[in-house]
This record gives sequence, C-alpha cells and structure tokens, in this order.
Amino acid sequence: MSFVRPEVSAALHRWREVLAGLAGVAAGAWLATLGGWFYLVLGAVVALGGLGLALTGLRRLRFRPAGLAPGIVQMVEGQIAYFGPLTGGFAALTEVEELRLEQRPDGPTWVLEQPQGALEIPVAAQGAELLFDWFGALPGIEMAQLHAALGRPEGAPRVLWRRSARTALR
Repeated sequence: MSFVRPEVSAALHRWREVLAGLAGVAAGAWLATLGGWFYLVLGAVVALGGLGLALTGLRRLRFRPAGLAPGIVQMVEGQIAYFGPLTGGFAALTEVEELRLEQRPDGPTWVLEQPQGALEIPVAAQGAELLFDWFGALPGIEMAQLHAALGRPEGAPRVLWRRSARTALR
C-alpha cells in the first residue's frame, strides 16, 4: 500500500533526474559550509555535478512526456526497438538516413527513415526517453533543433536530421 497518490508518484518519477541534481546541488552547498578548503572544494565539485545532472534532466524531460502512448521503446547496443499494438520494428543507428517529427491524430511521432522502410515511434511511448541519447549519437545532429521541434510539434512534418555522405557512420 502506497501513501503517495499515483499522479504525484508519476510526476516525481518524471522529474527524477532534475530532483536528484537539485539534491546534489544542495548536498554540495552543505558540504561547502563545513569549513576548510577541503570541504569547500569537495562541496563545489558535488554541486557542479548536481547542476550538470539537473541540466541534463531538464533536457531529457521533453523526451519524457506526461501522457502515455501505446507501445514500448527499448534500446540495445545502438539499435532501437519499438513494439506497438499495431506496428513496430527496429532501427540501427548506422542504418537511419533521416529523422522527422510528424504531427499525427494520436500525437507527435518520430519517423526514422531507413532503407528497409520507416519506423514510427510515438513521442509519448513508454521508454521514449531513451531516444534522447540515441538521437544524440547521430553524426552532426543539432539537439537544440530537436528540443525546439518538441516544443511546437504542430504543422508540417519537419526533417530534423538527414545523413549525408560526410556524416556516414563506419
């Protein structure tokens, strides 16, 4: 039996990296006040680590939407797998030729174009936050452009990344 309401638990779980980072900043500040150079330097290092975790958590937060779409995303050794109720498939990092964000009737969807066809993953699918790291490994991708597209997903499909001859992975 849980004493925390399910919606509060879900919100805390969604913000977990940011909250852990802020706890690290607070712990670093506390360490810095213990006195002496050693604790001051140790506290600064802990606080900077917490700040880095909080900033990374804020960036990943857009890849972890509050709602849930059908399907599950998994990542194994550079390969993304999406298991949906009606569709699904796999995409290898070396095979993806284009990344788009399209607005669909059931919500925004990532479209990963590859030679054998497109893999469509709803932005709000369970485990979709794994895509943040996976997209970051695409050569020459602009992560700021991804964040901006997630901020306003309406409109025509947006090509966010396309593989060129000079960005080919080996």
